[in-house]
Amino acid sequence: MDVLLLRPMLASRWPILSAAAVALLLAVVAVHAAAGAPATPRWIVFSAHPNGSAGPLQLIRVQTNGAGLQQITTGGKPAIEPSFSPSGTKIVFARLGSGLFLMNPNGSGLKRLTSGARDIYPVFAPDGKRIAFLRPFKTNWRVHVVAASGGAVRRLPNAPPAGRPSWSADGKSLLIPSGGDLIQVHAQTGNVQRYAGLNLDIQSTQNATVSPDGRSIAYVGPRPSTGPEDCGEGPCPQYALYLARVPAPHRPRRLLNDTGAAGWSPDGKTLAFVARGELTLWTVASGARTTVATKPHVAVGDSPPAWQPR
Repeated sequence: MDVLLLRPMLASRWPILSAAAVALLLAVVAVHAAAGAPATPRWIVFSAHPNGSAGPLQLIRVQTNGAGLQQITTGGKPAIEPSFSPSGTKIVFARLGSGLFLMNPNGSGLKRLTSGARDIYPVFAPDGKRIAFLRPFKTNWRVHVVAASGGAVRRLPNAPPAGRPSWSADGKSLLIPSGGDLIQVHAQTGNVQRYAGLNLDIQSTQNATVSPDGRSIAYVGPRPSTGPEDCGEGPCPQYALYLARVPAPHRPRRLLNDTGAAGWSPDGKTLAFVARGELTLWTVASGARTTVATKPHVAVGDSPPAWQPR
């Protein structure tokens, strides 16, 4: 019931109530109404083997409450690494061997943005007008930028070799895993602005993601191996999902073993990742986790799931 409608009702039924008592009752009702109101479900987009097939990976979407499971891409080449526009009305993704593509959240309106066969990790800028991504340049992966409407691709000339980029909240900088650290670079020139002082594994942290407020980083990194000694002289390398504060020094927190890369909820309170083939939502503060059903599709954790902003 609308809280505003309760005021005349309370006055008519209990005329002897003071104004203060009525105000207190209304406040209690308002709190309970807000607590009971369900959060608006948003889409999460992730890569999966559709219907458990061995064919190319495709993008699947599902609402955070488990409703609306739907395959939104098709084709003979893998569709991976989705990213939502700030408005939540567009998705950019990489199709291996073809380039970057833009589409609506239901898969319609497909448009090619780039033609680089190895273009990866596209990420929308906060203004929705630019997309940063990685493309090989000489012997390393380098940060490039293209307009969300398409057009010429521009390389950040002074940016160091990089992993998946994340934008700063004001869109003036990019945060990139590079050389075992998280580095902030200028979004136009690539000039290094700041080192976070982290100690990241160079090989496994290339798909690290930064929280919306820029204060935390989620990444997959090595963990103590516990398996049999079947990789030469010792156990095979094993990995876990970690969370660290930025800037260091802060001791990283190991969240869960054997997961894929994590994407952030718009409020930065929840992580979405794939663990043992299941799409998992992890509450950062409490460690509580839930799984979102994706069968018959088999989710994979090679790239961070994308969470619709609004």
